[in-house]
Amino acid sequence: MLKHRGFPGRLPSTDYQFVIRRANHKDGAAKIIRRERYKDRAKADLRADEGFLKALWDHFGEEPFERGNLDAGRLSWLFGREVVPAEDPFDPASYDAMLKVDVARARASFPAVFEQPADDAWDDEDEDFDDEDDE
Repeated sequence: MLKHRGFPGRLPSTDYQFVIRRANHKDGAAKIIRRERYKDRAKADLRADEGFLKALWDHFGEEPFERGNLDAGRLSWLFGREVVPAEDPFDPASYDAMLKVDVARARASFPAVFEQPADDAWDDEDEDFDDEDDE
């Protein structure tokens, strides 16, 4: 099982996990299924979905990625919508399964994930200070 180094282990300040520590050698990988997201889901669950998608986007972008140690339960909330199979045939019970972010659907569902934060929006020109006023 591939361990995605640098990928966040969970949503900060919560118990919503994003990765698993070790492979399940006895029963094999948990199967990824498409879970239905109802309109009355808790806001904390929606934040966890958004945080996980942001972590996927920041770590992999549009490139296909191996499931590896990514949590099957968390993937299942996005599977079939924002996260789709990147191979055919797709084995939902394999740690080696390849997935990818469906950018169009992800942008529609979680637009904040793709917006540049205000802190990172500096222009290089803004950092050049003129000392003419000080003379």
